Amino acid sequence: MNSDIKAIEAATRTYLDGLYEGDVTKLAHAFHPTSALTTVQEDGTITIVPREAWLAAVKGRPSPHAAGLQRDDHILTIDLVGPTLALVKVKCQMPPRYFTDLLSFLKVESKWQVVQKVFMTETRA
Repeated sequence: MNSDIKAIEAATRTYLDGLYEGDVTKLAHAFHPTSALTTVQEDGTITIVPREAWLAAVKGRPSPHAAGLQRDDHILTIDLVGPTLALVKVKCQMPPRYFTDLLSFLKVESKWQVVQKVFMTETRA
């Protein structure tokens, strides 16, 4: 089990590094090809973005690192639910936007990958 937690933590760090650096190769490595990102908009509508559309958006914007933004991300919890399922809660930022992500991991072919990201965004002045 300890090796699973280490593998999940490493995949989560790859995700956070990819976000900060704008590195879609790292992000693609951490996210399963069938994964999607889900959030609720201010008007209450749910938005679901498939992995490939998200990666294209990341590729098309300046990375937080390139923009000179301070890096401040944290893994808050890793819950190894069972031998093939885990839930990870992280905080990250791209000021003025601050994110809380819930990352659902599955172990597929001996590799832990994010299969679903559900997140919320707070905007601060």
